[in-house]
Amino acid sequence: MGCCVLAALLLLSPRIAIILLWLFSNYLVRAYDGMWLLPVLGFFLLPWTTLAYAYAVNAALWPSATGILIVVLGVVLDLVTHGGSERSYSRRRWSY
Repeated sequence: MGCCVLAALLLLSPRIAIILLWLFSNYLVRAYDGMWLLPVLGFFLLPWTTLAYAYAVNAALWPSATGILIVVLGVVLDLVTHGGSERSYSRRRWSY
């Protein structure tokens, strides 16, 4: 049940999922080997990539081709969401 709730939150907001993982598990600590700077930067800049890398490492898929594909998909999701927000902003700015 808890896994399903986390998956639903992940689809709504990757940042909420990162906060919940940090508060209630050691999932990110295992993935980033105790480093704190990369997950913090990932929280603000590349949340999907941060979660994809954490999943790939914890599922023992890193550095296989499957793990790299998962991280690349995270990067693509980040680029799509950032690009979509920029496009929305430019439409609002010029609509006045």
